[in-house]
Amino acid sequence: MNRNKYYINMGTQEISLNHDANNDDFVVYATEEEIIKLREIFDEVYNSDMRSFFRAHIPAMPYHQDQDNDDYDVEMKSAFRMIHDLGDEMTREHIEQMKILED
Repeated sequence: MNRNKYYINMGTQEISLNHDANNDDFVVYATEEEIIKLREIFDEVYNSDMRSFFRAHIPAMPYHQDQDNDDYDVEMKSAFRMIHDLGDEMTREHIEQMKILED
C-alpha cells in the first residue's frame, strides 16, 4: 500500500498533506485508510469534547464522575497511540517522552 507523509496538529485536529506554518506537531506516514481511521478518532474526540462542554454547565455533576470526560481521554489516547504507530522517529520519540501512552 502507498503511504503518504501527513502533518498532524493535535490542537486543531488537522491532518494535512501540505506543511503549513503550525500544522506539524507530528509527522506520520499512512495510507488513506489509516488517515480515515485517524479522522474518525478525531471526530470522536470532538464529540466527547462538545458533550463535556455542555456538561460543564451543570454544577451538580462533578468532573471526576463524568463519562464524557473519560471518553475524551480514551479517544485522545487512541489518537496518540495511532500517531505514534504511524509516526516518524521524531514523532515516536516525542510521544514516548510525553508518557501519555503509559498506564
